[in-house]
Amino acid sequence: MRLTVLAGGIGGSTFLRGLLKARPDAEITVVGNTADDITLFGLRVCPDLDTVMYTLGGGISAERGWGREDETWVIKEELAAYGVEPTWFGLGDRDIATHLVRTQMLDAGYGLAAVTEALCARWNLPVRLLPMSDDRVETHVVVDDPERPGTKKAIHFQEYWVRLHAEVTAHQIVAVGSEKAKPAPGVLDAIAECDALLLPPSNPVVSVGTILGVPGIRDAVRETAAPVIGISPIIGTGPVRGMADKVLAAIGVESTAAAVATHYGARAAGGVLDGWLIDTSDSAQLESIATAGIHAQAVPLWMTDDTATAAMADAALTLAEAVRR
Repeated sequence: MRLTVLAGGIGGSTFLRGLLKARPDAEITVVGNTADDITLFGLRVCPDLDTVMYTLGGGISAERGWGREDETWVIKEELAAYGVEPTWFGLGDRDIATHLVRTQMLDAGYGLAAVTEALCARWNLPVRLLPMSDDRVETHVVVDDPERPGTKKAIHFQEYWVRLHAEVTAHQIVAVGSEKAKPAPGVLDAIAECDALLLPPSNPVVSVGTILGVPGIRDAVRETAAPVIGISPIIGTGPVRGMADKVLAAIGVESTAAAVATHYGARAAGGVLDGWLIDTSDSAQLESIATAGIHAQAVPLWMTDDTATAAMADAALTLAEAVRR
């Protein structure tokens, strides 16, 4: 079975662990979000790609859910001692090695897809990991400018999330560079040739949303012969993890499983979904999702461990078979 997954960082990689447990023999391609990427201290950092790579390669910090296990922070402390900004985003000593290799290869003219393949070779990943694009795309968030009352400014998503903890109102989400980006090599083929396409419970705006925003990817998802199944990142009125509720509000979408399904839309009506999994606690929303032309089922969605996540992934693939064109 050939499976393609459009994934963000922590939520996406957690789902992938369960998917691998549910379908250990599947050929899995992961298209990772790169709109969270940022250049810090002269190094190109790809948080979502690295989280997937470290998680599936066995190098992730289980406690934090990001970064390397057994990490040290000597370089971060030295940079702070020199007064180098930003101090709100820390790169661990082990993690820096990844960013050094990536930056050197990018500066030498390699595309991000080729660089990611080289980095992943060290970790012997059980999946093929592709960036959504070789081109630079960065998510910015429009917020109130505290230094100029009554005005707004755009800040990098990492500043919004890491420094401000998404505690300020997001007025607009802008994927800078997206309109000129092209899908990375292999992305469109992975979507066209898979047996099922899965949207895990990653952020629908700044993870899956930015992947779909690369010209050509949304159309490929609409046109693939494979069933497209999504898993709600919202349980009740809150996100499974992260700040999805905050950025959904910025684009005028309610923080409910049904509203996110409608935001993605049914493929039969020009959207991207054939099927949608919601949590059992949200089963009252099944009817409204069906009215939108999307096949929906309610199953437990809390990814408490690999076994629970594998059951969720299995339910998504079972739904895929049920709605297969």
